Amino acid sequence: MPSSSAAALLLQLQLLLVISLSTAQPGFISLDCGGDGDFTDDIGIQWTSDDKFVYGGKTANLSVQNDLPKQLKTVRYFPVDDRKYCYTMNVSERTRYLVRATFLYGNFENSNIFPKFDLSLGATPWTTVVVYDDTTPAVVEAIILASAPTLSVCLSNASTGQAPFISTLELRQLNGSLYETDYENQFFLKLSARINFGAESNASVRYPDDPFDRIWRSDLVRRANYLVDVAPGTERISTKRHISIRTDGEEPPEEVMRTAVVGQNGSLTYRLNLDETPGNSWAYAYFAEIEDLAPNETRKFKLAIPEMPEYSTPTVNVEENAPGKYRAYEAGYMNMSLPFVFKPVFQKTDDSSKGPILNAVEIYKYIQLTMGSQDANNMAILVSRYPQESWAQEGGDPCLPASWSWIQCSTEKAPRVLSICSSQRLEFWKDKNYFLFRRILSGKNITGSIPVELTKLPGLVEFHLEDNQLTGALPSSLGDLPNLKQFQQDGKNILVYECMHEGTLKEHIRGGPAYVKVTSWVKRLEIAEDAAKGIEYLHTGCSPTIIHRDLKSSNILLDKNMRAKVADFGISKPVVSGSHVSTMVRGTFGYLDPEYYGSQQLTEKSDIYSFGVILLELISGQEPISDDHFGPHCRSIVAWATSHIESGNIHAIIDQSLDTGYDLQSVWKVAEVAIMCLKPTGRQRPSMSEVLKEIQDAIALERGGRELVPSIQHPVSKCSPSVNMDSVVLEQNSRFDELLELPGLR
Repeated sequence: MPSSSAAALLLQLQLLLVISLSTAQPGFISLDCGGDGDFTDDIGIQWTSDDKFVYGGKTANLSVQNDLPKQLKTVRYFPVDDRKYCYTMNVSERTRYLVRATFLYGNFENSNIFPKFDLSLGATPWTTVVVYDDTTPAVVEAIILASAPTLSVCLSNASTGQAPFISTLELRQLNGSLYETDYENQFFLKLSARINFGAESNASVRYPDDPFDRIWRSDLVRRANYLVDVAPGTERISTKRHISIRTDGEEPPEEVMRTAVVGQNGSLTYRLNLDETPGNSWAYAYFAEIEDLAPNETRKFKLAIPEMPEYSTPTVNVEENAPGKYRAYEAGYMNMSLPFVFKPVFQKTDDSSKGPILNAVEIYKYIQLTMGSQDANNMAILVSRYPQESWAQEGGDPCLPASWSWIQCSTEKAPRVLSICSSQRLEFWKDKNYFLFRRILSGKNITGSIPVELTKLPGLVEFHLEDNQLTGALPSSLGDLPNLKQFQQDGKNILVYECMHEGTLKEHIRGGPAYVKVTSWVKRLEIAEDAAKGIEYLHTGCSPTIIHRDLKSSNILLDKNMRAKVADFGISKPVVSGSHVSTMVRGTFGYLDPEYYGSQQLTEKSDIYSFGVILLELISGQEPISDDHFGPHCRSIVAWATSHIESGNIHAIIDQSLDTGYDLQSVWKVAEVAIMCLKPTGRQRPSMSEVLKEIQDAIALERGGRELVPSIQHPVSKCSPSVNMDSVVLEQNSRFDELLELPGLR
């Protein structure tokens, strides 16, 4: 009876322990992919079915050995197609999370071909999952700073004809400043290695020993080219003593810090191949002095990487650095460039009586975050209004790494939503959320009359109605929409203009919420060349000559290939070549020819003056008139730039946002021709043919002897103020942030 009571008490204590562990997991999400219910595993982690976290897919049970954890005995798999399939989990913004995905194939398809497919975190490619063994789980892990209320993990792009699949998906919220880096807004960390040195068995250390459920792999588990070339004299040590873990670092678990390897012969060496290197990496080693050294004994050592002498570290004295025995100490690099084959050497110093010690190592690779599609925020709002619709459940970025099944996206690096691929989506108009995209109605074989709901869209800019079977008249009230530019309906006549997708040159010189600057000097020259050719044609190719009369950067439009065309001929004047026409002065302040202003006699040299101002804008990035940018008592770009150019100080006016590497002589050539264009009298100014020749010479200087790659950051697509009555477009407020370079060495 007493023994029975003791057994019952022991069972109750065990149950209480499991319950306490399973309820002490704030910020944990553990998905049993393909599972049919919730359960708590042997270490106290609560698992739940993935049904409510993903849309689509089928489930399968694996025929595997019984000693595998329950969560690895099922999978969810997805069709082999060009779509993506996303898990979406709620997170806290500006919080770091560990994300872990596990894949155990188990040959559930009874195929001799192993799957290969892509995995992404939101819009950013994470890894390519390649299965080599149907009985060994593949595990990938990342640490990411959440930038939105949800985090998506997506499977896509099956390339072997076998279904993409997943066994488990885990999310672990990290506390405080764990794994905080200087680059976390532009990069996430992908795990390359997390090793528990001196481990007493093959078993990994994880929850509950590690409250964040990091998996610390035993160094006894070896594989090809991983933890090999171990130095002679390497011994394993351990302790049962309490280890004090620093709370201002990554907080390795005490169970890991209780074991270590020491180099009794004076060195510790390992060789390990790191996945997906070379690359910029986060790498730290963890130390704790767990031996009782005599008063006259010391342990001092250095880390050396033979192929990378720049990373030889200062002397490490664990007991001094920690400080004290049985206290954790970490040292490493937030950003270092690691090779594919990593061969660290820990070598004792000459004045050390003990060999080096190593308790644990963590290495991550930096993965640059993809900016995502430009319409992501708008699309997120849209699908949130239809939470019960199946098409609103696909998750992830609308366009990356693959588009949702019901939309089409552009192929830009930061793509846009081009079309909604079903006429059934026209109900979006009716709830006043005003979500339309660039070709929402084109090519959908829509029949019937043109929807009157179009007149309820105050943001409507353009139509794309081509390739449909629509009948009837355009609603007359379309002409009253505030953003529908230059719409005219006069009887049966409709003006049709080419859509210039990239807006105006002005928007690309100065940037803004919808456009970023053209930062390539060569591309600015090419735009100037295109515009000059257009003006030259007006002056020499037309009979009679046409004087534009209102040349300015906002009247130079850019198509989707960033080619320029001159626009807005509303106040243009024809004139016999070589003569002038007397007319009321019209134009734009800052671009207006002072000779024309004084004489009211218009010639083609008035256009030359205006174009000279545009050339100064291209060089400097400044606007023609400003109270702030040209110093005291100067408001004009002409006066400001002329004084610097004539004094030989070209650097003072060059736009600081231009990419480096341009040829200064080409800038000088354009500056000099701009000054010629701005001469006070028309007869002193060059012809547009001469201006064009100088611009082409500047381009030749830039291209001389080397291949040019224009550094254009493609902006949000936006049609020109002109209207193409074959299309429908909404103004968007998406912002295309600047691209980021890889972090440099620290």
